[in-house]
Amino acid sequence: MSTRTWENLQIPAAGTYALDAAHTSIGFVVKHMMVSKVRGGFGDFAGTVTIAENPLESSAELTIRTESINTGVADRDGHLRGDDFLAVDKFPELTFRSTRVVGHSGDEFTLAGDLTIRDVTKPVELTVEYGGAGTNPWGQEVWGFSITTEIDREEFGLTWNQALETGGVLVGKKIKIEIEGEANPAA
Repeated sequence: MSTRTWENLQIPAAGTYALDAAHTSIGFVVKHMMVSKVRGGFGDFAGTVTIAENPLESSAELTIRTESINTGVADRDGHLRGDDFLAVDKFPELTFRSTRVVGHSGDEFTLAGDLTIRDVTKPVELTVEYGGAGTNPWGQEVWGFSITTEIDREEFGLTWNQALETGGVLVGKKIKIEIEGEANPAA
């Protein structure tokens, strides 16, 4: 892989890289009934990362098809696709567009950007851990990353909930987003 040394890291050469859907997962975790966590993910997405000559000027974009949500339970997925949550017929995509790299320490970067859900756009910060770069056995250049953030779903209009007899609510307000992935040079 064409890499370069930057602040003791072997990073990819400047250029645009596409997310490798076969080696990337976009997941989320939310509290259920105040006692457990439900995990889910999205299977249909596309994104690019443009690594600048100065890596701190790099940018990223991600588009997720909302209808691809999957928690492993058909009834719950149907509810999440409906008007109470994602309203996939009206809002077929979630998007993230970076605005700037706001800091870094070692292999961890903080990326600020705009997240849009249900046509509501809010600033968010992602913690991006750079995983390294290499060439796979088929000669494809790849580099890896782990991304995490937490959002308040109600800020994006996802306000449906149900009170519990024991106190609290059915669905937590905070959603942890977890992305594990690889990127390859864009064609």
